Amino acid sequence: MKKTVLVSGGAGFIGSHVTVELIAAGYDVVVADNMSNCDLTCFEGVKKITGREDIPFVKMDFCDMDAVRRLFSQYSIDAVIHFAAFKAVGESVAEPLKYYKNNLISFMNILESGCPNVLFSSSATVYGEPEQVPVTEQSPRQPATSPYGNTKQICEDILQDTVKASGGALRGILLRYFNPIGAHPSALIGELPRGVPNNLVPFITQTAIGKRECLSIFGNDYPTADGTCLRDYIDIVDLAKAHVYAVRRMLDGKMEQGCEVYNVGTGRPVSVLELVNAFEKVNNLKLNYKFAPRRAGDVTAIWADPTLANEKLGWKAERSVEDTLKSAWAWELHLAGK
Repeated sequence: MKKTVLVSGGAGFIGSHVTVELIAAGYDVVVADNMSNCDLTCFEGVKKITGREDIPFVKMDFCDMDAVRRLFSQYSIDAVIHFAAFKAVGESVAEPLKYYKNNLISFMNILESGCPNVLFSSSATVYGEPEQVPVTEQSPRQPATSPYGNTKQICEDILQDTVKASGGALRGILLRYFNPIGAHPSALIGELPRGVPNNLVPFITQTAIGKRECLSIFGNDYPTADGTCLRDYIDIVDLAKAHVYAVRRMLDGKMEQGCEVYNVGTGRPVSVLELVNAFEKVNNLKLNYKFAPRRAGDVTAIWADPTLANEKLGWKAERSVEDTLKSAWAWELHLAGK
């Protein structure tokens, strides 16, 4: 019997790529999303890539427990990958209650559904400004720098506590992502921010195509080789595949603990300026950019030690930054109909 995976928030950037990889790996997938932060562009792209017009899609809000109950009574769900959350750091500072209500209640409703396998989409933001780099899963979590980051930490704690209390009835995996970038090689799905992008690469591609006048690089006075922040940029397809390995580990009964934590990154630090220069080089473009003052909440340097995911999940990041930046530009051109 094929196993069925629910992808909550599955119409978004990461969820759509994970859906493609789950289907390629032989799983049945149910996608559910309230569409508050996306449209159907990526879901339609998923259907084209997979050749599957029959992927179940449910428009619903995971904060509505009645809707959650209906979903779980309609489908037999073996595992949930939970993406459904608000994710803009700046907005979370301005509207903290919106973030705490949505991100915590939606996740607690998933846990109350009784599904025995839950994978939570966490973030490297839980490490804050780390004392040492690269960070391992044992690196101390620092106080969150935003309500968004705090919701990630609280949801991690909620999952771990609920697994402990379940007496073996619930298994959980926390994937801590670093900086997902790029798009599917088909250019049919990718990052599609509403309004002004919060993330670097969509801002780069929108500047390159003329949607944005100028790219601001926040801070060139950090204690790094070129003065710009260091990050661990991971290809979105590599990131999506990590979810397949993690779900398989849960469903095959291979987990060694009730709740496991994995860093999902490349282990290679790349500066913001290096990324901008690499984008220009691989796509043969010149970007209009300027340096701007540092942005509140940005850490100087963070990158992953992905050893645990490499060894326990059998997963490894494979795509080069150059290929990833080519895919990001191909997606922007696709959106523009070019």
